[in-house]
Order: sequence, then structure tokens, then C-alpha cells
Amino acid sequence: QESMHAYAANVYSTVVEELMNGKQRKFIAVEQEFFRLWWDGVATDKHKKQVHQLLQEGRLEFVIGGQVMHDEAVTLIDDQILQLTEGHGFLYETFGVRPQFSWHVDPFGASATTPTLFALAGFNAHLISRIDYDLKADMQKNKKLQFVWQGSPSLSERQEIFTHVMDQYSYCTPPRLPFSDRSGFYWNGIAVFPDPPKDGVYPDMSLPVTDANVHQYAQAMVANIKERAAWFRTSDVLWPWGCDKQFFNASVQYSNMDLLLDYINKHSDELGVTVEYATVGDYFQAVYSRNLTWEIRDSQDFLPYSTEPFQAWTGFYTSRSTLKGIARRASSLLYAGESFFTQYVQKHPEGPVCKCKALKQLQSLRWAVSEVQHHDGITGTESPKVKDMYTNNLVYGMFNVKKLMASIIFDMNNAKKDGEVYSSVYNKHSRIPGVDQYVVVYNPLAWNITTFVTVSVSHSAMGVYDELGHSVPAQVQSSVESRSAYDLYILVEISGLSYRKYNVKPLNGKQSAFIARSVKYKRKDITRAEQKSQRLLPVVNNCYQVLFDPNTNLMHSITERETNQTVQLTQEFLEYHVNGDVAKGPISDNYFFAPNGPAVPVSKAVGLEVVSGKLMTEIRQYFYSNVTAQDYTYAVYTRIYTVPEGYDGNLLCHRIEQEYRVGPLELNREAVLRTSTSMNTKQLLYTDNNGYQIQKRPFKAYVDNPVARNYYPMVQTAYIEDDTTRLMLLTERAHGVSSQGNGQVEVMLHRRLWNNHQWDLSNNLTLNDSSVVRPVIWLILGTKAVSNILYRTSGLALEHRPVVIFGAFSGGKPKLPGQLQQHSVHESPVTLPPNLHLQTLSIPGWRYSSDHAEQVHSIRMGKQKQGDADFSRVLLRIRHLYEVGEDPVLSQPVTVNLKSLLQGLGSVKQVEERSLTGTWDVNTLTRWKWKTVKSPSKGFSNSTETSENCTVTIHPKEIRTFFVYFQGQ
Repeated sequence: QESMHAYAANVYSTVVEELMNGKQRKFIAVEQEFFRLWWDGVATDKHKKQVHQLLQEGRLEFVIGGQVMHDEAVTLIDDQILQLTEGHGFLYETFGVRPQFSWHVDPFGASATTPTLFALAGFNAHLISRIDYDLKADMQKNKKLQFVWQGSPSLSERQEIFTHVMDQYSYCTPPRLPFSDRSGFYWNGIAVFPDPPKDGVYPDMSLPVTDANVHQYAQAMVANIKERAAWFRTSDVLWPWGCDKQFFNASVQYSNMDLLLDYINKHSDELGVTVEYATVGDYFQAVYSRNLTWEIRDSQDFLPYSTEPFQAWTGFYTSRSTLKGIARRASSLLYAGESFFTQYVQKHPEGPVCKCKALKQLQSLRWAVSEVQHHDGITGTESPKVKDMYTNNLVYGMFNVKKLMASIIFDMNNAKKDGEVYSSVYNKHSRIPGVDQYVVVYNPLAWNITTFVTVSVSHSAMGVYDELGHSVPAQVQSSVESRSAYDLYILVEISGLSYRKYNVKPLNGKQSAFIARSVKYKRKDITRAEQKSQRLLPVVNNCYQVLFDPNTNLMHSITERETNQTVQLTQEFLEYHVNGDVAKGPISDNYFFAPNGPAVPVSKAVGLEVVSGKLMTEIRQYFYSNVTAQDYTYAVYTRIYTVPEGYDGNLLCHRIEQEYRVGPLELNREAVLRTSTSMNTKQLLYTDNNGYQIQKRPFKAYVDNPVARNYYPMVQTAYIEDDTTRLMLLTERAHGVSSQGNGQVEVMLHRRLWNNHQWDLSNNLTLNDSSVVRPVIWLILGTKAVSNILYRTSGLALEHRPVVIFGAFSGGKPKLPGQLQQHSVHESPVTLPPNLHLQTLSIPGWRYSSDHAEQVHSIRMGKQKQGDADFSRVLLRIRHLYEVGEDPVLSQPVTVNLKSLLQGLGSVKQVEERSLTGTWDVNTLTRWKWKTVKSPSKGFSNSTETSENCTVTIHPKEIRTFFVYFQGQ
């Protein structure tokens, strides 16, 4: 809001006015969040007419077109697609335009997922800027800044995209002039917060162009253009004019630009250059028409990113861990809410829940989850008050969606007569009071799941019963967090996209839930432990035997029982100490990680408590600075599960769940959990790109800053392996991860920093984060073959844990209306095989026509559909989870009949296959085909085989997008 007031609204108002004043002028607009705030709250009717005209003339061009320019390192593919779809839906509905070029100039490093997404969205070219300084210098020297990128090994040339890396000047006009001590080429100066200056005079306004200095200006500009021309293969030079927070006074900007450009073109013979206003699309069109043959880049990404040896941008992989966690929880709740609402609308079109209000509730969370994907959002590289804005928007959106789901489940009118209704999605602060409680558990995945949900209760004597009154396996134990509460673990078995209802009752005497018993072990001084332990403490389920060493209270080894492979495995917390004084050397901040030396162990003593029961054993380890310390800063709660006969416990049995408690840290400390194993991994690490594909990360022996430059983002998955065994880590939020030694993997869990770097201080960008964080990681140990089968479904099971909603009723038995059927365990509205993931099932509400000519015509005639949202169009995406050749069975293409897949929702009337964000009919989508060494013929590429009679074959790594319409809607 402050940015809108200080400059952003003025950018759009003045640029639109100035474009109308000169037919030659052009402009590109990128992020839709600011544009939509301007369009909805600031733009006049005249402005709006002018925008329509400028778009038709091609003088205003939307590039990327997402809600934001998303970060590429720590975001999940689902959320990247969401924010892109959110922006594209608005642009297509409002203007009938579809962005075809990217402008990813500011994310800190480039992922190989992004080129694939942009290709799937119908883009013709991709543009990035921030890659490693030494790599960029090398590519620049050898004219290799442009290439055709095949970001996905499985989709390869079918979804390749021409990619342009900006040169060393990046996306800003050169800031200095040889003949002036003011900024260069920024005639409107620098934006001022919180209020624009009354007199219109801003700091650092460039010298106005006059007859006296225009030749000097021209020489400076031409010299820079020629320097850059030497780095590219064609004689077209992209010269970005602007920077952060520029063009808020477009009139002074364009009038000076006009004078300079006219002068250069009048003297082009002597200067050797002609210049023109252009959009990104104009530039790429010029390069494309040169018809050159381009090199191919494979699926290697550009992470991590360093701007010089001691500026490794790897700190932000962990910065503001709490925000990273909330952003992912919000995304997961949105995913559940979307499919829940879609089913409700299909099955109960006349139901009592107001659809328009429900859509607004979902939209508030779509907006919040989209905006936090910004490259200064989920990254943790914002000031505290901006972080608070993101958090508040997420929490508000989550509250709305929880309310919506609760109102769908409980017919509020009936319930109110029967007494008070509590409805909330379970969080650790909601204690079930001592009355009968209905717990409703929704499984948002399109697979049957067997898992535990946790509910906080105030008694240890509890019974849990299903809809038919049968007793349900459950275990109750003392809560880790609170002396007076208990944690009730309920074993739930739920089919895809279905919910079950459980009755939780306090019992007198009669016992149903198993009460776990706790054994506390003496705190051990790990610095003086004898080397060899006589006896080890075993914790066993059907899949693993985990041994703990009573001498140290630390983990000792894990045996995978099926193959009898044992891996020695210990875990410890360490801290990197970092410098906060720029006078003393490199600093760590929200962006950078610059450790002073190797990580230092934090605790000299470990306490141990083992809480064991029939269904689960929880090992609680507390890490103290010394044997007599009162409080611990670190704790690990390790849970392994035992599933009773008759339940499918394969995924549950194979995961070792760990929850960490970290903080508050001391200042200028970065906390890591290091897992050291006996595996001979040759220090090779694997990490995921955005939960979509895996990258190989060999350790690079840099002379300077090798610790920080070998950190990588883990969004959902990381693993190490030797010839026989793989240790996988699955996570519910992003972290930095590294392998600093053979057989080791370390995860950065938390950072707390302060420094005196002037730029950081003036932007309030110190990371003095005194919070306690509680991230969760699931470990899977096994052969490569077994872990391959388990880790995709397990990662999604962690991402999309069941949603728990409860209502307590005093008075008569509540009537739960059959609004969404509660499916029995065996029947499910939508079930997919384990290698396909239901990426999206939602009702977007867009009012646009899926016939492009019709959509454009109705906009030009001023007939955009106003009024109610369209509830008849369902957006469906299905993603193949495996790479070609990754698994003999799961890597096969899968043929799906969409009619029978969706019959649980209703009778399918019509299916249209669309581009990734829904704005193109795939039959009319033709992307530019750039000539490469492999495929010399240039032409258009049409990338998918379209479905006949609702049957589609989904190949490895494909993400297929459909509009589905049902009978009777």
C-alpha cells in the first residue's frame, strides 16, 4: 500500500498518459498485483480506455503476466502455477491478452523448472539475469548468453524455450555518466517514501537533455550499446531503460528519452547505431527473424547464485523460516479448499452455502498465496512490516477457507439449534474441551491414505469412534508443548478427496485409546561419553530398527529391516558463527550466507525421553549447552509408527518423522542439523527444483567461501546415496541444504542476524529473528528402488496432510447433512494411480469465453461479461510425477479416461484441453520453434497430443490442463 502511494500508482497513471502523447513510445508491465490495485482503485475510465487501445497497438505489453515475479529457489511448483494462473486469468478476462515472454530479471538464481512452466504457458522466449558472476563473465566473453533451454530431461525439446541471459549490466540503465555527477538516464530521480514530494523534485534526478549536452549523452549511451553488442551473436541489443521504482514521473522520463533517441538516429551514420523504443516481444521477434542456429542447454539450473566470492546468495533459502512454513501451510489449505468447494458445487448446486461468497473466500487465499511467492516474499528478504503484511494476508485467507470448509460440512442452521459450533482447522492451540467432539478429517489427495492426525485433548482417557460407532485405533500421550494437555493420535484411513467423521469422547474408566508410557533417561554429557556403548536402546517397527546410544542419548544407527542394511547415523545441532560488522569482513544477511568458519556444535549434554505405545513411539531428545543448564534451545521429536493388521501402512511404516524445536538463537548464529552416516556418498548431494525435478549437486572445492557456495535450496526433497542405499529427506517448507563431508547432509533450520551494512540498515533488512521454529522433516531410508517408489507419494502426503475440522456439540446429536457424501473407505470420487498427481481441481470463476475470437470480440465491443462468476467451468490439472526411465513401472505413460475418472463428481459433458494457465486452447497454441543444432528446421511447435473422447495419455513429467464441464451445470 505504501509503494502504491509513494510511486507505483503514478507509474501506471503517468506511463499510460505519456504513451498516448507519443506514437513511438512503448512500455512493458510485469507484475499484476500492482497493476490490479491500480486498475481497481486508481485508474479513471479514461485511463482504462487508453490501456485497451495501447494493448491493441502493441505499445503497452504485459510480460510474464503473473501476479508477481516469483522467486525460483524456494517456491513450490504448485504455487508458481497458481500465481501465474491468477495473473493470466485477470489479463485474459479483462483485455483478451496472453503474455508470451518472460522477464525474470530479479530472482536470485534460476531454476530449471521455470523454462518448462513458461513453455507450457505458451511463451516464445524466456529472459533471466541473476546467475553466478564467474559463469556470466565466461558466457559473455564467448557470446553464449543466449541458448535454447531444455529444462526438463523428460519433456526435453517438446517444452524447450529460447532463453536470454542479461549481460553484466543486468536490468537497469547504467547508473553513472562520465560527464555528470548525477545519476545517468533517470530523469525522474529516485522514489521517496512515504509521500511523494509536493514540489515534484526528487533526489538524484539526471541532468536534463539539452542541445549543449545531448552529444555527450549520445556518446555515453552508444559506447555502452557497443560494449554490450560485442557479447551477443546478433546486432540487436536489448537496452533496458529503467530500474526498481522508476517511471513514476513518465513525462520527464519520456521527454528526455525522445530527445536523446532522435539525436542518435539523426546521427546514426557517424555513431554506427540506430535506436528504437521496443517491448521485450519486439526484441525477441528481431532475434528470432535472424534465423540463427542456437546451442542447447540441458536441464542444469543456475543455483546457487553468487555476485562475488563472499556474496553467496544462499542465506535466503532459510531466512524467515516461520513465513516459509505459513506460506506452505496456506498453499496446502487452499489446495484442499478448492477441491472441497468444487465437489460441493457439483453435487449440491442448490445447497445452502452461498457460492459467490465462497468464491470470494477462496480468492482471498489465492491472492495471499500468490503474492507471497514474490522474490522478496517467501524468500524472507523483506522488512519486518512487509513480512507482517504477507503473514496477515495468509492468515486471513486461511481463516476464510477454514470457515468455508466448516460451513460446507456442518449445516450451520441445524447445528446452531443444537448448541454451539466450534469450527477451526486444528492447530496446536485448539484444545478439545471435555465434551463429545466431532472431528471431520478431509483427504485432499486423489489417493487413498492411511495416516495419523493429532488432536490436543485435556484428558488421557479418550475413545474414538467412526461414523458407524466402531472403535478407531488411537493413542494418547503427554504433550511435548504443554504440561496440562495430551496429544491424541488417531489412525485415519480415508479415500481420495473424501472426508470421514470421528467421534472423540472422554471416557470414565472404559478405555479405548491406548495410553503411551514414558521413560525418561538421565541427561548425558556427550563430551565425555565412553567410546563403546555396551547396550543400545532399540526402537522398532515393521520397516526399521532405530538404535540410540544410552551413553550419549544420540541416535546410533538405522537398520532397514527388509534388506537388513544397517547405516550408522548420528545427528547433531551446530551453529555457524557469522560476522555483523562490515569493517571486519563479509557479512551474513537476509540474502547472503558468509560463515566465519566451520560450524560449531551447540550442546554438550543431551536429555532423552522415550514415549512408547502400540501405534507410535516418540523419542524426545533435548539439547543443552551443558550438563547443568536449565533450558534447552534445541529439541528433536522422532516418531516411528506401527500400523495394526488390516490397514495399508506402507507409507506410514517407511517414514521416520522428525519435528525440530529451534530457537530463540543468539545473535549472528545460523542453526543447522547435521546428519552424519557411514554411507560412502563421495559428498554428492541431490536436491529438488521446486518439488518438480531433481538436480545433482557435486561438492565444488572453491578456494573462497566453499561452505556457503555449496548450499542449495531444498523445497521438498533432498537425498544422499551410496551404491546400495539412499537416505531421503522430505520437508514441509524450504531450507538451505548442503553436504559438507562424505556421508553427510546438513539442513539449515533457522537464522538470526544483525549487521551494520548501510543498505541493509536503511531498508530495515536485518534478520533479528528471535522466533522459535518447528519444522518437520520425514526421513526415508532404503534401497534406491524402494525409495523411488515411496518418495513422490510421501512428499505429497507431507505437503497435503489431511485437513482436520472440528465442532463440539452440546445437546442432541448433531445432524450432519449429506451435503458431500462421506465416502466409505472403498469408494472415492476421484482416484488416480500412484504416479499421477491431481495438481488442481478448482472452480476459477473466470467469465471469459474459451473461444479466443469470441473473447476478443466481446472485449472490443465493450461487452465483457460483468456480474456473477462462472461456476460451470472446472479447472483440472494432472501431473505425471516420474521422469523417463526413473522406475520400470511408475515411469510408464498412463492413459486416463476423464469421464470415468470424474464420474464421482457428476456426468462429464465436455472437456477442453488448455495451456498451463488456461488461456490457450492447445489446438490453437503454436509457439516459435527456434533452430538448434539438433533440429535445424525452424517453424512453429505444437506440443501436446490432444484427447479424443475424453481419453488422455499422460507421459512422464507432463502437466496437462483441462476445462471440464458437467451435465446440469
